Amino acid sequence: MPRFHVAQPLAIGLILDLPQEVAHHIHVVRMGPGDTLTLFNGEGGEYTAVLTDVQKKRASAEIKVFTPREAELPYAITLAQALPEASKMDWIIEKAVELGVATVQPLAARRCVVRLSAERAGKKLAHWQGVIVSASEQSGRNRLAQLAEPMEFRDWIGQHDLHKRVLLSPRATESLADWARHQPPQALTIMVGPEGGFSDEEEAEALRQGALPLSIGPRVLRTETAALAAVAVLNAAWGGM
Repeated sequence: MPRFHVAQPLAIGLILDLPQEVAHHIHVVRMGPGDTLTLFNGEGGEYTAVLTDVQKKRASAEIKVFTPREAELPYAITLAQALPEASKMDWIIEKAVELGVATVQPLAARRCVVRLSAERAGKKLAHWQGVIVSASEQSGRNRLAQLAEPMEFRDWIGQHDLHKRVLLSPRATESLADWARHQPPQALTIMVGPEGGFSDEEEAEALRQGALPLSIGPRVLRTETAALAAVAVLNAAWGGM
């Protein structure tokens, strides 16, 4: 059944005009009155609705049933990702959401090729929010991952966090998999560097601030691979798959 995010209050019996982008998709896939779809607004659970009217640029639906289904991990994972080049961040966010990440924190690290001005940051955040919505629709999540404002690494690392930070580093002597097998499921922040990795100074500062250095294994992974591999390792170890 097609799933769509609708950023408005939903309730059984409500007949609502669907957002234009949703109406366009419904028209493209040739859905018509009487067809069913699933709607969610990010506040938890999902609603089964029936299309009552479909036109080229507008569509309406009546909400019939609420289902309190959730697909969230029982532990909150924050991905602190140093900005990669080109469209890699889109791919990282999409797959991280599919794997259950609760928050994405973009970071500007010393070796980042991409530098965002205030104007570009605003446009990127809007675009990445759309990626989160699409990935949530596809993966069956009924709550949207949070997207934090991009921050300079040196400013972010100095903040006090309520849960442990894991610094993914090929120089670490303990693997994430070994560590996770001996730890209870818990809220965690995974720190991933850009293409060239975090600088020595950044790694040293992260360790001074209490970050735990762990590796993914003996192979050096690309930045767009490392975060997703780490989340998959945690899900496998802690039962989130």
